[in-house]
Amino acid sequence: MLRRFVVKKNERGVLRKDGDFEAILNPGRYIRFDPWHRLSLQLWRVDAAMSDLDTVDYLLQRQADIATEHLLAMVLGEDEAGLRYENDVLVEILPPASRQYWWKGFLVQRLERIDLTRQTTLPAELAARLVQPALRGRAVTGLGGLLLQQVPAGFVGVVRIDGRVQHLLAPGLAAFWRFNREVQLDIVDTRWQSMEVSGQEILSRDKVALRLNLVATWRYSDVLRAFEQLSKPGEHLYRELQFGLRAAVGTRSVDELLENKQVIDEVVAAHAARKLEGLGIEVASVGVRDIVLPGEMRTILAQVVEAQKSAEANVIRRREETAATRSLLNTARVMEDNPTALRLKELETLERVAERIDRISVFGGLDQVLDGLVRIGGRRKEERG
Repeated sequence: MLRRFVVKKNERGVLRKDGDFEAILNPGRYIRFDPWHRLSLQLWRVDAAMSDLDTVDYLLQRQADIATEHLLAMVLGEDEAGLRYENDVLVEILPPASRQYWWKGFLVQRLERIDLTRQTTLPAELAARLVQPALRGRAVTGLGGLLLQQVPAGFVGVVRIDGRVQHLLAPGLAAFWRFNREVQLDIVDTRWQSMEVSGQEILSRDKVALRLNLVATWRYSDVLRAFEQLSKPGEHLYRELQFGLRAAVGTRSVDELLENKQVIDEVVAAHAARKLEGLGIEVASVGVRDIVLPGEMRTILAQVVEAQKSAEANVIRRREETAATRSLLNTARVMEDNPTALRLKELETLERVAERIDRISVFGGLDQVLDGLVRIGGRRKEERG
């Protein structure tokens, strides 16, 4: 019985007899005598890797010439990575110890080997092609083997390989091989930064619970040194500011702290400068934003302040009354010895009276008016007495 087999132009066929390899069929039509249906044809697309590695291994061991004629081998070692190109377009990143076999003749396949023991980064031009995979006409597979990172302006990148700090990255795009190593990249802001230490509950020397908020301005003076000596420099700085704040508050009473809050800033700044010396961190300024007292303590202080201000107001009032009395006494003495001054005072009194009267008529001259005022004033005093 004759059987017909068809292999399309984008396919390759593996003809088997009783399940064993018989031949590789190129595109075309084939007729075979097979009365017992012992033959079978397995088809493979040429734009995909050959996944039947058992057949490939058989050909490599028993029929190497056929394997070399039809298959292109892409085999990588333990310390190698690969860049696979199709028609000179990068389409895949191969991990170490990869094995791929591609059919020859349909696509131009090319493998670029990377020695991972010598190269830790990708060239900048290649990294630029990979940073936006969604914008490419064909996505590159295997990007999980790379660490792609953009370092913004004003920042630096701290590179850790297998837990050890290696070097710093300037602003720009960086790409690292992740195969056979652990790569970490910390993006660090080198500009002046503000750190808040908020809601710190601290007992003063006289056992009053205070809540304080502290603000510090700082930056990295030596990023590489900071990350070599400290696992998390920012957290270390926060803790040292906490310790300095507790040292400043716990050794002083509430009155001392409220009278001079600047002493807290000075103590915390000195503590931070001493503890951070040689660690690559610079603290420019430290300031207590506010001190929050307990509710009952606020009430007591408000009463104390009110009493103090009331006493000050009484002192001022008495001082002003004394000054006014002394002034009147001096005026009386001047008028007693100087009739002209007394006359001027009388005229001033008349002027004040006239301001409160819509119209006034004077008979007998100004002297009688003044004398009448004096008599009226004397009579009113007698009536009161």
